[in-house]
Amino acid sequence: MSLDKIIAQAVGLAVKELYGIDADPSTITPQTTRKEFEGNLTIVVFPWVKAARKSPEAVGKEIGEWLVDNEPAVARFNVVKGFLNLVIEPTFWSSVLQHITATDNYGMTAASEESPLVMIEYSSPNTNKPLHLGHVRNILLGNSLSRILAACGNRVVKTNIVNDRGIHICKSMLAWQKWGEGITPEKAGKKGDHLIGDFYVLFDKHFKAEVAELMEKGMSKEEAEGASALMQEARAMLRKWENNDPEVRSLWEMMNNWVYAGFDETYERMGVGFDKIYYESSTYLQGKEKVLEGLEKGLMYRKEDGSVWADLTAEGLDHKLLLRSDGTSVYMTQDIGTARMRFDDYPIDRMIYVVGNEQNYHFQVLSLLLDRLGFKWGKDLVHFSYGMVELPNGKMKSREGTVVDADDLMDEMVNTARTVSSERGQLDGCTPDEIKSITEMVGLGALKYFLLKVDPRKNMTFNPAESIDFNGNTGPFIQYTHARIRSVLRRATEAGFTIGEFIMAVPGDREIALIQRLADYPALVAEAGRSLSPALIANYVYELAKEYNQFYHDCSILKETDEEKRSLRLALSDASARTIASAMSLLGIEVPDRM
Repeated sequence: MSLDKIIAQAVGLAVKELYGIDADPSTITPQTTRKEFEGNLTIVVFPWVKAARKSPEAVGKEIGEWLVDNEPAVARFNVVKGFLNLVIEPTFWSSVLQHITATDNYGMTAASEESPLVMIEYSSPNTNKPLHLGHVRNILLGNSLSRILAACGNRVVKTNIVNDRGIHICKSMLAWQKWGEGITPEKAGKKGDHLIGDFYVLFDKHFKAEVAELMEKGMSKEEAEGASALMQEARAMLRKWENNDPEVRSLWEMMNNWVYAGFDETYERMGVGFDKIYYESSTYLQGKEKVLEGLEKGLMYRKEDGSVWADLTAEGLDHKLLLRSDGTSVYMTQDIGTARMRFDDYPIDRMIYVVGNEQNYHFQVLSLLLDRLGFKWGKDLVHFSYGMVELPNGKMKSREGTVVDADDLMDEMVNTARTVSSERGQLDGCTPDEIKSITEMVGLGALKYFLLKVDPRKNMTFNPAESIDFNGNTGPFIQYTHARIRSVLRRATEAGFTIGEFIMAVPGDREIALIQRLADYPALVAEAGRSLSPALIANYVYELAKEYNQFYHDCSILKETDEEKRSLRLALSDASARTIASAMSLLGIEVPDRM
């Protein structure tokens, strides 16, 4: 049993015996004592003050005295207002470490067939351009949330919705028809998604030139855009697509397949994947059916022009368009259709959409509509709303070709990792294959960690140079710490020392601080799952790496002549390495064994 649970149970017994209060141990959460006070764990006693009819200080003192008398883990205590600070018996920390080292998948909770089924949607790209930096934050957040929720004992389904229809897709298709000259990804020597993105930019270039020419003839910008022959051709192509024109559909399938192949390469390199992919070209028809079904039941209404709406004024919102007067769907209709298909495919208990904060209102409306249409998880759907990510030089615009592609960004990060690692001499003696593997891990680890350590609700600026620093709160710093520990353990094995088995020695203050940091991990994972926060994991593993480095600096390990101390420190090092690797895996980050 973990230390937190031991203390929580003991406190529950104390308040029952002292005050007759039934306190569920699961509601008692020991916190790490603040550094300015003596203690290891702190209990907040305010919940029992009213029933005890005593001051917070008196309640804290009485519970503390009970614990010292009845719980062997508690050595002494002090009370600061309503906070009971407990000093844990030094010898007890050895048993805590023993529990950690003996626990497989420490910090993780295994799912069962009865566990809640959580579906997480992320990525959601368009098929007219490659994935870019904005997608990267989305994908990394969704992937990390999936890993964290699985670690908390949920069954998780990772899903993606691909926007593969609409005028933006037709723009790339028309540009390829007009100026592509039969080019293919193979002929161009490019990934398919990059090639299609080039044609999207090319369309915009010609469109702007045409609009400028029309404006010179006296038209307003709005009039010129409406009169654009190029845009009219794109709209005509969209109508043909909607009418299942075989030539347009064949072109659409060919170009989309080029894009999907490119996406798959990017996803694989990022270390992410999906259990199920949905396509808006299929879901929009399902959504239309569901809306018309709601119309028949009186859940929606039709206007005189034939358009279908939902009245959400009773919920404090407005009237929402669901079908246009010509019967075509809007994004909301497509999301309803996607929800219907997902609910048919899986018995979803919880649905989480990882989508930027500019869509907050959209998901507020979607939640109400899904609930109205009978989806049991509709009202409780979660919009995991995150802020935008920018580069130091500002925002990105895909149609102007100024977006930072995910592939180019990953290449830059890996190249920078190679340069920095070489300058530090960390690749000396490594084989070419090891260098390739290490620089890929470090470069992508730097990117992932930098984007995940920030509170996802905040807008952020991604600074490549800052992210690759081997000092400070960065992925490479944590990866280097893991490699350092593995180096120590390799040398210990070579010297004939046994790792993992240790005599119950009395740890010192520095060792206790590290053991306590390790002991925090299961509760931290659980909290990250409750609050849907990869940033909690990121900042925990950074603090753990810092704590280990301080321990490494202050405590001799391989040169320690006292066998009990050496075995304890080796076990502590091994537990630290495994926990760092575990926490980083929840962020989707690999850690090298050598650097």
